Amino acid sequence: MKDKKKAIIFGITGQDGSYLCDLLLKKGYAVVGVVRRSSVSNTGRIKSHLDDSNLKLVEGDISDFVSVSSVVDSYQADEIYNLAAQSHVKTSFDQPIYTLEVNTQGPLNILEAIRKDSSHSKFYQASTSEMFGNSYTLGDRVRGVKYQDEKTPLVPQSPYAIAKLAAHHFVDNYRKSYGVFGCSGILFNHESERRGELFVTRKITQWIAKFSLWKKENSILPNDLIFDKEEIYVPGRTSTTQGFQFPKLRLGNLDAFRDWGHAEDYVRAMWLMLQQEVADDYVVATGEAHSVRDFLKEAFELINIKNYEAYVTIDPKFYRPTEVDYLCGRAHKSKAILGWKPEIDFKSLVGRMVNHDLGIEPDV
Repeated sequence: MKDKKKAIIFGITGQDGSYLCDLLLKKGYAVVGVVRRSSVSNTGRIKSHLDDSNLKLVEGDISDFVSVSSVVDSYQADEIYNLAAQSHVKTSFDQPIYTLEVNTQGPLNILEAIRKDSSHSKFYQASTSEMFGNSYTLGDRVRGVKYQDEKTPLVPQSPYAIAKLAAHHFVDNYRKSYGVFGCSGILFNHESERRGELFVTRKITQWIAKFSLWKKENSILPNDLIFDKEEIYVPGRTSTTQGFQFPKLRLGNLDAFRDWGHAEDYVRAMWLMLQQEVADDYVVATGEAHSVRDFLKEAFELINIKNYEAYVTIDPKFYRPTEVDYLCGRAHKSKAILGWKPEIDFKSLVGRMVNHDLGIEPDV
């Protein structure tokens, strides 16, 4: 790994970490990926790189300062990216202490390790649009248009967002107090074919794929044999009455609006932040808000279903204790200073996810 620009990625096996790994290896970096012991075997998203001599995986625990410090000190990286997190908002209400340990203590451990052992390293922290909560700014030119940018007040509504906001402030504090080159990317929702199965977008596209397979297996049956019970469909299970039915897609709030982009675009913004001369924080977003209903409509139309409502049931257990209704980012600063803009639009994002889960597009 000598004579190459070196980067450490905490959370390399996740959606964002894997796309960032793709990008950095393509740019000729030597990449050190930090994985938890429990995630050592969970390398499916980076499997195409496992034999690459420019990628080295090491065990580490972001919530343990000794572990983090050892990695940071040993590799003296030019760039350090923290994409490790407990990233599910609903889970944070059930596991607030764990969420704080990973999402706040973890980034603080990295910052302190940089300050003590690797002061030349540039640091990227993954912040989140959830920090805005229900706060927004009204457009000054178009009346009634709501958005969030770097100046919008931060009013978090979940343990996840609170923990992320604390880390966001720590980055700012270390930047001002110790001269650490730290950037926080306030990323709005970003999805992909590699999105985790707990997230609503992937839950939708995987349901569509399983339903399509079931339809193929049961093509002689009427189209309306779906039922409103919470049961798991097993492909090929057609020997009983239950096998001739299919459970509806169970979701929570369909009226939440989010600014959805593709993770592949967003990791490019992360990299651009650390190529600047001055560290700063940036909103990364498409500037378009779509509801969960919009996502459903777009996804179901790809399998020629116009009335998605007949296939979806609302389950109160998927509602959050406190809901965030509307997030739509304005990324003018990222575009002006970083030269960044998204390349994959909403329609293409949904299409890629659905087609991947249908098996039309190969694994990525």
